[in-house]
Amino acid sequence: MADARQLGLRVILDVVPNHTSDRHPWFQAALADPDCPEAARYHFALPSEEPPNNWRSLFGGPAWSRTPDGRWYLHLFAPEQPDLDWRDPAVAADFEETLRFWLDRGVSGFRVDVAYGLFKDPQLRDNPGSYSPTLFGHGPEQAMTWNQPEVHDVWRRWRAVCDEYPGTMLVGEVCLADLDEVALYSRPDELHQSFAFRLLKSPWSAGAFEDGVRSALDAFAPVGASVPWVLGNHDKDRLVTRFGGGEVGTARARAAALLLLSLPGAAYLYAGDELGLPQAQVPDQAKRDPIFYRSGGARAGRDGCRVPLPWNSSHGVGFSPRGAAEPWLPIPSGWRRHAVSRQSRDDGSVLQLYRRALALRAEHPALGSGEATVSRDGDVLTVRCTGERRTVRCIVNMGTETALVRSSGTVLLASGPHVHATDRRVALPPDSAVWLEEA
Repeated sequence: MADARQLGLRVILDVVPNHTSDRHPWFQAALADPDCPEAARYHFALPSEEPPNNWRSLFGGPAWSRTPDGRWYLHLFAPEQPDLDWRDPAVAADFEETLRFWLDRGVSGFRVDVAYGLFKDPQLRDNPGSYSPTLFGHGPEQAMTWNQPEVHDVWRRWRAVCDEYPGTMLVGEVCLADLDEVALYSRPDELHQSFAFRLLKSPWSAGAFEDGVRSALDAFAPVGASVPWVLGNHDKDRLVTRFGGGEVGTARARAAALLLLSLPGAAYLYAGDELGLPQAQVPDQAKRDPIFYRSGGARAGRDGCRVPLPWNSSHGVGFSPRGAAEPWLPIPSGWRRHAVSRQSRDDGSVLQLYRRALALRAEHPALGSGEATVSRDGDVLTVRCTGERRTVRCIVNMGTETALVRSSGTVLLASGPHVHATDRRVALPPDSAVWLEEA
């Protein structure tokens, strides 16, 4: 932690309050003795022929599995991840102790996994529908398993703990379809931030991105919170692949980077997106993700976005010292061309684009900290960011033809080499973006 601070970094840990491992001492005690105190910390149901309800695991199959003595236990994810019952006070007490353990050691906060979970319907009633991975997030169809009102009290208690440690923060993973509901997790006495995932699931189109930006700004404004923007993470295919793959996908990912870094609020970058990594092709026999196995191979799983980052051109791409064990997932044959060591020497690389954009973002208060208005003209999306003294427009051409954009200012940065500017116009090719500082 001390080394990180000397480098200008802060360490935030991922905390998982929704479930434990099935190897956790609590769960092992609960398996051995149904009447022990630890058993009350999980969701168990008495032996019966059928599961207690129709709840489904997000990884495929029923959300209930049987213990050796015939009881059912709840796992909204993998069977190896039994859900905790947050109505047992011992669970809340243990997690607050855990937070203080790490905060006392200098951690600057926590990313809270499944922050919209924790509490389930106490009557274990059936869900009215099934969740689809194609949706923006969970909605009324999963009303009995997610977003129960009691969960907000947990974040108020956690916020009170963090307030005792100045400079710390909480950011929640809140995968709900209704952004107004997501924003409630960022009220002044709850989490400092709750991820806005709309852009993470938006296709490459000006209409979709306009809706994603506008709806998030409209949802978070009433609670007085900024928007934590997300374009990529460990659960979705890499940006380059999602946006079409190859040169087209790379160009779009570069343009999306300028859009992301212009928006007011926190910008969360998934490790490797700054290298323009595509989704790795992981052979079935090497896959680790339970989604792949629980779906019988129908869903590819998330291993392709979790392959180790390429730091250099060595055999192990710098992920581990020479002679160490092989990485958890195999390194693709073409991974070396994306290496940090190579991109650092290439002025036109994705990495260098991110470095320039981040430096400009720090220099211009309008970028990341200003007021934003969103507009669209056909396939051209514009975000106008206004700071105290400067205004910067981020313009993204998501169409198939070059767009001519009026300009009376300075080009701060372009996502690609083919953006051409004159005194009054900027020629913006398809799948490109530009930052224009207004005169």
